[in-house]
Amino acid sequence: MNYCERTRTCHSLITEESVKEALRADKGNEAQLTSWEIKDFTRKGDNYVALVTSVEVEFALNGEEKKVSYVIKANPCHDAKSYEDVTHAIFLKEAHFYTNLLPQLNLILQAASGKILDMPLCYYSRMERNKELIILEDLRSRGFKMFDRRKGLDVDHAKLALKGLAKLHAASLLLQEKKPESLEAKLLNRPWGNLVEGSTNVLSILENTLDNSVTILNRIGGYETTVSWIKGIKGNLPKIFENDVKPSKYHVLCHGDAWNNNMLFRYSEDATPEEVMLLDLQACRRVSFANDLNFLLYTSLTGDIRKPNLETLLETYRVQFNAVMEAGGGDLRLDKTEVFEEFRRKNIIGAIFGMVTIGVVLVDPQEAIEVTASGEGNFDQAFEEVKKKTLEMLETNPLMRPRFLAMFDEFIENGLIPS
Repeated sequence: MNYCERTRTCHSLITEESVKEALRADKGNEAQLTSWEIKDFTRKGDNYVALVTSVEVEFALNGEEKKVSYVIKANPCHDAKSYEDVTHAIFLKEAHFYTNLLPQLNLILQAASGKILDMPLCYYSRMERNKELIILEDLRSRGFKMFDRRKGLDVDHAKLALKGLAKLHAASLLLQEKKPESLEAKLLNRPWGNLVEGSTNVLSILENTLDNSVTILNRIGGYETTVSWIKGIKGNLPKIFENDVKPSKYHVLCHGDAWNNNMLFRYSEDATPEEVMLLDLQACRRVSFANDLNFLLYTSLTGDIRKPNLETLLETYRVQFNAVMEAGGGDLRLDKTEVFEEFRRKNIIGAIFGMVTIGVVLVDPQEAIEVTASGEGNFDQAFEEVKKKTLEMLETNPLMRPRFLAMFDEFIENGLIPS
């Protein structure tokens, strides 16, 4: 099944009834669907976990003809049987967040400050296995755009992202204080690499990308102790992730996949970023707030932005977090020292996912690897191609080497990696 054939198969999962239900949820029961059309807008290489597309809808309401568009996430139709359980679990988690948790979190925030989370609204979900579908607000109509994932976020973009994460984290604590059962679902408390009990598919992908980092560093030379450290991490991934979900005073509902491709930004007339929207909650889980901070700062910022501005960025997060907690009458407040110390304590998360995402972040969209055929081997082969492309970028992409090495140089300086 080539890319076009797979896309058509995914399109077949979008039914008129699902579009009607989304329209009613958005515009009310009086809205009458007139016509709808699928409009693809994502690029090759964007659709590993789900096919993301959109529908343009015409409808009648109160005697007027109107238009609206929605973004749709559909089962990716990879036809890799061993990944079906993982795909289903990912959709279940995201649907649970959008349909159950997000409305409760928004009510908490509205009561406290009159605002809601920086996330799209969800109008429909269907969780039938191999036919999963989620229909969301199309933020493009409000002027939100994707940031070029190959560029590191500058300070202004990073501050907006951190404020959005802080609101999510604080709102989840406020919800936990009022309705602790809301966050007890097992799917929110499973570690990375174990999305589905008994499945090791996600863990094996992480292990393979760490091997790729070892190959890169051996080719560069001079990072022998870092290579040994990475090999140690690989052998301890299950333990690292199991320890990660053990409750602590800093546990919140984290985004879990907070890199710049899972965010949209809205800009002023002079191109200043003014607002952020956080997308793709399929990896959300209850862990330390510092997981999201490490994930964002080591996947989406270059070293020359991250290192000199770290104190400012962490303070931006802390101020926003405390403001939401105070407005909502919550108990926890964070001081500068504990934010910094918790961030450092979770640097290993930043290291792991910095290594995992580097190839995906920097690859030219025209050269992105796509899963183009059916079957187990072809799905796994796509990830092998990503590894190969990452090695090629070491020689051909001037962004690759400094961005990759800056992360390790920081960890050596901070003592996470032995010097």
